[in-house]
Amino acid sequence: MLTESFTIGSRTAPSRALFGPHETNLGSGRALSDRHVAYYRERAAGGCGVLVVETASVHDSDWPYERAPLAADCGPGWTAIVEACSPALVLASLGHTGGQGSSAYSQQPLWAPSAVADAVSRELPMVMEDTEIAVLTAGFGTAARLAMASGCAGVEIEAGDRSVLRQFLSGITNQRADDYGTDKARLLREVIAAARAAVGDGLVALRLSCDELAPWAGITPEHALELVPTLDVDLLTVVRAGPYAGSAYRPDAHVPEGFNKALCASVKAVARCPVVLQGSVVSEAFASSALAEGGCDLVEMTRAQIAEPALLQKLRTGAAPRPCVLCNQGCRVRDARNPIVSCIGEPRSGHELSDALPVDGGSGEVLVVGGGPAGLECARVLALQGFSVEIREAAEILGGAVLDAALGAGRERLRALVAWLAAECDRLGVKVVLGHEVLAAELSSYSGRVVLATGASARDTGWVDARDALRGVLQDGPVLVHDPVGGPVGVSVAEKLAADGREVRIVTQDPIVGTLLSLTGDLADCNTRLQQLGVPRELKSLLRRASGGTAVLEDVWTGAQRTVPAAVVVDCGPRLPREELYETGMLRAGDCVAPRTILEAVLEGRRVALELGA
Repeated sequence: MLTESFTIGSRTAPSRALFGPHETNLGSGRALSDRHVAYYRERAAGGCGVLVVETASVHDSDWPYERAPLAADCGPGWTAIVEACSPALVLASLGHTGGQGSSAYSQQPLWAPSAVADAVSRELPMVMEDTEIAVLTAGFGTAARLAMASGCAGVEIEAGDRSVLRQFLSGITNQRADDYGTDKARLLREVIAAARAAVGDGLVALRLSCDELAPWAGITPEHALELVPTLDVDLLTVVRAGPYAGSAYRPDAHVPEGFNKALCASVKAVARCPVVLQGSVVSEAFASSALAEGGCDLVEMTRAQIAEPALLQKLRTGAAPRPCVLCNQGCRVRDARNPIVSCIGEPRSGHELSDALPVDGGSGEVLVVGGGPAGLECARVLALQGFSVEIREAAEILGGAVLDAALGAGRERLRALVAWLAAECDRLGVKVVLGHEVLAAELSSYSGRVVLATGASARDTGWVDARDALRGVLQDGPVLVHDPVGGPVGVSVAEKLAADGREVRIVTQDPIVGTLLSLTGDLADCNTRLQQLGVPRELKSLLRRASGGTAVLEDVWTGAQRTVPAAVVVDCGPRLPREELYETGMLRAGDCVAPRTILEAVLEGRRVALELGA
């Protein structure tokens, strides 16, 4: 059913897969760019049915991130996207983040229904008066007219996790005493009416938070079931999350696929229009099952189509799509670094205009030493270009460090990516030799080109390496997880060992465990999980020494020392590059260059392969 066409109002989508609005940082100023066009073109060519363009602010009081589109500047971009993406239905997402926005770029006060500080920024917004409400409503109408004049099939109104419209619907953020407070849905209805008047025979879709996960005062499913039948829209995407549960909108792999399924089905039962299931749906099997059960009419598969632009096309032909592993490492880009949207498994995503296989291809033999993610991607891309490629791997299985990482709590899906890479290498005729430790003499006698992807080795600390700990190779007794990085490794090790029944505590120099997990949206959630598992968190502390069943920790501010039980110390610090085969000028990728994330390893493997083919 996923690949079947579907009619929405007077328009027909070529499939039931929707590519939802998300931050890309591809903009040129506040306008949509040629990079946007190329990005969306790939998904439309891959069979996407409904494509919702990155949300555009309907008024310049809203500037939530530096490259956030502004509807007034988006006309040419919307036109170019529509022309590039036929036959997909292109909807322009329109929104305003209100009190959840940022004043850093606009240098104006935030707009909101009431003087309630945002849970994240702590900024107290300006209370919207009738003048601002009228301007906002008119802004939606003006933006909708521009979208239709630009050729869009319609618009999607944003009332999801970061939206002033959701803030008006919620008792947490709407504490008004006027009509917009006693009838909290009034503004949403007025905005829908303004959009409806502007689009003519075009579509009006709505992205609606039906559960803020704050039942003490926020929007609950019960509220949503009362509201939805009153709304005049052509398509409804059911989402969850709000100011106190921001990560619930697009969580990582700790949350099961299709988590909104029951909520969506209950909303569909009362809705007057087709309903879209949103919520970590990344596999064809789950999507098709949800459609067959009747709890939804379309399925949003945004991250799945970032990972595999040709998703629907591959499903139609029986080819294996590249999997999304729900890691959020490359596709979650709303942070101070302004990274371009990408994907750990498909680093070409977001870089379609600058990353392409050479036209003339390549020839000759290439030996890739190491079968981890960097080596596998390098071999795959070399084979695509026409090279004769051989991988020699010391282990008896391909995958490298990723296989151990996948033993960690919430990281099991990582196996799917290396399995896909290995299968693609096999399909493309890459020769694989396992259980073979390459020596320097072999390289000196090899006549072809060589790429080193040999990975990294544990540091000589005298402690247990994180990879060994994940395999269960550690003695009995209390465990101290030493995490000087603040990334997913230390947290996943602590979670796994605690879940296995070990007495575990984790030490970090930071004021909170897993600092870098703020980039993937898992920071608050990981600390919650550790608390629930009973893992003590030794914060703002340095590990000075460990022996005799205890470890000495030192406060980073005061220098005061204390002891904690530690029969075993697990080192989750960076591993060291394996350089024994390296000679100046050799091509390298992955951990043998420097400690890399899986995103960096796959990207570097790809870049080396493209360099050889250039």
